[in-house]
Amino acid sequence: MEMSKPSVSVLMAVYNTDFVLLKRAIDSVLQQTFQDYELLIIDDGSTNDEQNLLLDYVKKHEDKITYFRHKNCGQARSINLGIYNSTGTYITILDGDDEYKPNHLLACIDSIGTSDLIASNAYIIVDTEDDYYVPDRFDNYQMIHLDECILFATLFGKKEVFADIQFKDGYAADADFYERAGQKYTVNKLDLRTYVYYRNYEDSTCDKLKKAVLSTFS
Repeated sequence: MEMSKPSVSVLMAVYNTDFVLLKRAIDSVLQQTFQDYELLIIDDGSTNDEQNLLLDYVKKHEDKITYFRHKNCGQARSINLGIYNSTGTYITILDGDDEYKPNHLLACIDSIGTSDLIASNAYIIVDTEDDYYVPDRFDNYQMIHLDECILFATLFGKKEVFADIQFKDGYAADADFYERAGQKYTVNKLDLRTYVYYRNYEDSTCDKLKKAVLSTFS
């Protein structure tokens, strides 16, 4: 008997993220009020988990989680692999160092309406006011507020959009994806703030990008 397909596929690409943070992210998915989902974890060649803490935790939740591993090739390709292997009607993303509020998936389902793809502002955790700002993709000397950006992991939409457009490597890959999708599909940006985005530690994905861009001008 064929198993029913989930409504939502949550994709999480991980690379050398501390297990404490990964567990927080995974648990935030497991604790969603909307439970018709699958979680695909794509390990991008991590080398920091000799005790197999992540794999052991995945084994405890095999009814909800599928684990893939490949050699290191970057976040974009890892997410594209997840898209290829997903079975949900909708796709969304979660960074391994962030988390969902309990109603995140339900809020996305309720809000997408007639759109093919949505993005949203996030609930941002910061230490300083500067953490709210990142380099503008068109002018790296200028800083823009995160509310003005398309945030990678807040994207939520029909699988066909993700399979068709796919992600490219590079800074602001999320905005590039959203704009290319908007040329062919109906897209919309909302103010849900049910995605919890941690900008208050140095190893966050966005902080690494910010430092890499700024270092070219130092």
